[in-house]
Amino acid sequence: MKRYYWLLLSAVAVAPLAAQAQTTPVQPPAGTLPAAAPTGPWSLQGAVDYALTHNLNVRQSQLQAQNIDVALLQSRAAMLPSANLNGSQAWNYGTTINPLTNVFQSQTTRNNNFSAVSQITLFSGFQLRNTVRRNTLDYQAALSDVEQARNDLSLNVASAYLQMLLAQELVRTNEVRAASTQLQVEQSQKLLKAGAVAESNVLDSRAQLSTDQLNVITAQNQLAIAKIQLAQLLNLDEAASQALTIETPELADPTEGALADVAPAEVFGTAQARQPEIKAADLRVQSSMRSLDLARGAYYPRLTFGASIFTGYSSLYTLPTTSVDSAQAFFPIFQLDPNTGRPTTTAAPFVAVTPFQPVFRRSSENVSYFTQLDNNLGKSLQFNLQIPILNGLQARTSVQRAKINQQLAEVRAEQARLVLRQTIEQAFADALAAQRQFLASSRQVEALTLAYRNAEIRFNNGLLNGTEFNIAKNNLTAAESSMIQAKYSFVFRRKVLDFYQGRPISL
Repeated sequence: MKRYYWLLLSAVAVAPLAAQAQTTPVQPPAGTLPAAAPTGPWSLQGAVDYALTHNLNVRQSQLQAQNIDVALLQSRAAMLPSANLNGSQAWNYGTTINPLTNVFQSQTTRNNNFSAVSQITLFSGFQLRNTVRRNTLDYQAALSDVEQARNDLSLNVASAYLQMLLAQELVRTNEVRAASTQLQVEQSQKLLKAGAVAESNVLDSRAQLSTDQLNVITAQNQLAIAKIQLAQLLNLDEAASQALTIETPELADPTEGALADVAPAEVFGTAQARQPEIKAADLRVQSSMRSLDLARGAYYPRLTFGASIFTGYSSLYTLPTTSVDSAQAFFPIFQLDPNTGRPTTTAAPFVAVTPFQPVFRRSSENVSYFTQLDNNLGKSLQFNLQIPILNGLQARTSVQRAKINQQLAEVRAEQARLVLRQTIEQAFADALAAQRQFLASSRQVEALTLAYRNAEIRFNNGLLNGTEFNIAKNNLTAAESSMIQAKYSFVFRRKVLDFYQGRPISL
């Protein structure tokens, strides 16, 4: 949040005499959106509302959140069974194996294969469930990022709006001074003709007029730059940017008790419970814990269940027929020949009948398409169990990385709180300094105004030379510029503190 605080600091801390053209815009130019900008002077609330609708940075944050929401939907769908239908048609030329008959064939065939497969994960170390929980936390963090982008844009618009108000005030102040100096030049010329003053007084008045006119141009350039910065935040086209005007509300001057109701510790306590960047950081810590559980799930076995059904068609498929063959085997009898002493065999009166064996033969009858699909229908059920034992330490290193990422998320959450606390403390300190500077500048302006009026009377009567009179006038000019800058600096820092207390940004 400090970058938004420093944005206005750089705007209000520049004196009109030292204002320079800025070359780096607050936001890169972007294409305009179809909606037309409202006509008439812009209020701060109207500018903030329009920017929230048309700013591209906010739109990008919203699209990123939608992308994470899609990932969350996909992780929830991963818990459902998968189901797929497959179909193919092939023409085989030359020698090939018929997938339905497992017979080598050397002719052109047409085959159709159809299958339906479904699978569901029964257990995977709770990884699916932890993935859903992690993505839910990531989506909530992304929504907080969108809210943070909206808050950041609101502060940027308020800063640019106040910067434009400051520039308008400086233009008016310098124009009044230049007009006063113009009258002073005319008065000096009259006194010179009357012989009441020296010619050097007229020359000094003309030199002062040139300086005041230069200050007017410098303030006008600063106003043009502030106008461009606000138009870029609103994402206006060129025509709308040229016609951009803002309302000029009455801003109360800082008083002694303007910060009496503000305590940095209380503001920080309220802010850390409300600010989306703190919520996002805490949600990402929880998400990192779920990522750790997800990594540990790789240590557990994985059990899946699948089912499939298959059928097919072949142009050479023929209807199988069966026949039963049986055979008789005679048992030989071994005995020794009493004359020669050699073994001889004779047929025994016993036989062994082999079991009936079916023999499949292909008939010449072709089978119709749908009959083949019905005959070739096959089904299967399958359980798959995978037990991790050694996989190159992938699960172990994944757990270690998840632990480190959790520690990083915790550090980032602490860093977000530290930045928030420092921003609030700095805003309060600078608001207090701006308040004191305004009060001191107010007293200085009162004193220098009296001194200037006295010097003007003496100058008109020829009792004071032009150099001394210009010194008195420039002292008053510097004091008034310091008072104006202190006022707008206090207003913005006070609005920052109100923002952290949950109050809307308004003037």
